[in-house]
Amino acid sequence: MSAAPALPDAASSYPRLVADIGGTNARFGWLAAPGARAAHVKKLAVPEYPAPVDAARAYLAGLSAELGAAYQPPQQAAIAVATAVVGDRVSFTNSHWTFSRQALQDELGLQGLRVLNDFEALALALPHLGVGQLRPHGALPQPHGTLAVIGPGTGLGVGGVVQTPQGWQALAGEGGHSTLAPGDDFESDILRAVRKDFDHVSAERLLSGIGLPVLHKAVAEVLGRPVAEPWTAEQIMDRGLARSDEAASRSLDAFCSLLGGFAGNVALVLGARGGIYIGGGIVPRMEERFFASTFRARFEAKGRFRGYLEAIPTALITDTLVALIGAAAAIEQQTGC
Repeated sequence: MSAAPALPDAASSYPRLVADIGGTNARFGWLAAPGARAAHVKKLAVPEYPAPVDAARAYLAGLSAELGAAYQPPQQAAIAVATAVVGDRVSFTNSHWTFSRQALQDELGLQGLRVLNDFEALALALPHLGVGQLRPHGALPQPHGTLAVIGPGTGLGVGGVVQTPQGWQALAGEGGHSTLAPGDDFESDILRAVRKDFDHVSAERLLSGIGLPVLHKAVAEVLGRPVAEPWTAEQIMDRGLARSDEAASRSLDAFCSLLGGFAGNVALVLGARGGIYIGGGIVPRMEERFFASTFRARFEAKGRFRGYLEAIPTALITDTLVALIGAAAAIEQQTGC
């Protein structure tokens, strides 16, 4: 019987490539040596490349030109992807990209490749986040027990991480596709309007970049001001933040309220008493509008479990590169170094 292959030592498993791939952008970073943070980070537009291997090669070619003789091909890689990871074939939910995990490893000449859900990577990063990477509602989360992250971006991701004797273990899932619940009559009217077009109204259907136009259309209808053509998420954000359009402004208010109720549900389901973190690209754009919203009130509004939720801190992730920290942690878990 042949012996199992030995795990790589730290020196032989560097440099390492890390990536965070969403529906719109792919961020790549470089780990040159043990203990290093992701460097040479570049953001590439997903629509401009046929597949992940093409984007990775473009990044590596640019890095090779930048580093010159100091460049060495990556030995290990971890790629966080905005979709479920089951089996060898990975297909993105909100983009045209699809790939084979084994083929990607072979094409990039890697010793090892870890492909994980993007919110699994975000969850692995949570215990490592500090003051400069977070803006809390009140007290900062103190990582212990179970933590969770939700992130409205192009889609809506959900992830968790649990503290164990063997270290922090991520919980991957697709919580963004769970059914969205209204918290008042206005939200019930919104969901009733959305159900005219969709049999199932998931949280992602409204609480995401692809969902904002759906939410705005429904809000405008409920207000008695139906729109002839769907607005873009950018239009809704701009006019809603400026309060120059009532339907857009009410849409952002509803977004924050619904997100708060959804975040409270995630906290209850996972028992995430260590904290709920908000990631993704939408909420940071709202800035003070988010912190002045009913998000936190709706997070806590769970009847007999209000006290349970009141004790759970919530914080906005302000660092856009934290998934790369989680990807680096995923390699360490896989290689043992």
